[in-house]
Amino acid sequence: MKRYEDVLSDMEQKIDGGQFVSGQKLPSVRTAAQLYGCSISTITRAYAELMKRHAIYSIAQSGYYVVEKPGSRTGVTESKAIDFASAMPDPSVFPYLDFQHCLNKAVDTYKYDLFTCGDSKGLETLRRTLVSHLAADQVFAKAERIIITSGISPVLELLARMPFPNGNSVILVEQPSYDLYLRFLETEGVPVCGIARTSAGIDLRELEEKFKLGGIKFFYTMPRYHNPLGTSYSAEERKAIARLASKYDVYIVEDDYMADLGEEPGLDPIYAYNGTSHVVYLKSFSKIIFPGLRLGAAVLPEKLLGTFHEYKRYADTSLLSQAALEVYIKNGMYERHKRKISSQYAARIRALNEAVQRYNGAQLLERSDVHYGVFVQFKLPQTVNLERLIERLATKHIFVVSGKPFYLSDYIEREKFLRISISRVQPEQIEEGVREIIEEVRREVRSPSY
Repeated sequence: MKRYEDVLSDMEQKIDGGQFVSGQKLPSVRTAAQLYGCSISTITRAYAELMKRHAIYSIAQSGYYVVEKPGSRTGVTESKAIDFASAMPDPSVFPYLDFQHCLNKAVDTYKYDLFTCGDSKGLETLRRTLVSHLAADQVFAKAERIIITSGISPVLELLARMPFPNGNSVILVEQPSYDLYLRFLETEGVPVCGIARTSAGIDLRELEEKFKLGGIKFFYTMPRYHNPLGTSYSAEERKAIARLASKYDVYIVEDDYMADLGEEPGLDPIYAYNGTSHVVYLKSFSKIIFPGLRLGAAVLPEKLLGTFHEYKRYADTSLLSQAALEVYIKNGMYERHKRKISSQYAARIRALNEAVQRYNGAQLLERSDVHYGVFVQFKLPQTVNLERLIERLATKHIFVVSGKPFYLSDYIEREKFLRISISRVQPEQIEEGVREIIEEVRREVRSPSY
């Protein structure tokens, strides 16, 4: 008993004293047992007690984390940092207590069924729950066409590898686009080509030409809250893309990973305009709840289902997480949390836009017209040395991301920009950060060789 109490007391002191800071991942149970020279059961018991005291929380298949306390910061260095770089959700809005309740209820409901291998399609009851959940976003599909996935990236990789009924092999991607997927396509030697997308949209005539003559297997697009631009296609653009897909037998892979982070009316997904025949619809739940959840959903056309199941032969997601998500949605917790996080992020976007308007009188940079989501593009003058600008900002503890990685390696017509993310930056830091960015751009423009 004394050993358990010593371990618990020491952990609590380290959390209260700041050695384990808010949002930090704790050592695994096995590692902690080695550090304390005790049994795994002692550490497990200590972690369980800390969760009861709401000092830490757990994320399935990820580990244990220190609870983010109101007004807390993760150490002196980070308290000074203005983080416009991270695309991960803000830990301070993680619904760890609600989701803990859902995990417990899921275990009580399903018991030992949750500890089997499961179906490669995903938990049937969750897929049926998602029928009505997706229908609220004008994505109408039977449960048989909904596949539960371990996030979006594994599905994108699988779709790149599997053959499509149109017999084509080239994947068309927006430029810029999701950097990790671009690197995957290039590393794997997948035939890929790009089409320019700017904050103003896409050239539909060029898109039609590529659909007609480019041997396109599918067009990968983020119609809503694009990464890295932050912009969304208009309803007219979505309808046109859906029409061209059917006309030229080209599939659309619609990555709607931030579907729940906005309230823009009248912007239904491309899927809603295509009659479901040529659109693969992808949705992530990790961006709303927390990244460690690693759950997403894919809605596939009938023609792709058989081949998709041949390539995805085994279950790759936790049944416990799936069951907890089902409870979370059914209980109305998902909708409540979605409204909360959307409101917070929209407020940060407003603060960012107001700061740019306040300090960008000389129009040194162009800001994409964004009101929801998490990303905003800061387009820069061509004379600006992008790497040097980022380095100088870093010396002031302001962290941003270059637009370069979001292009294919051989794509020539690139815009020079910073991707600004508001998901981790603290609201009170936004104005200072924007002011410093614009000031550093001004210095670059005045003295490009300094």
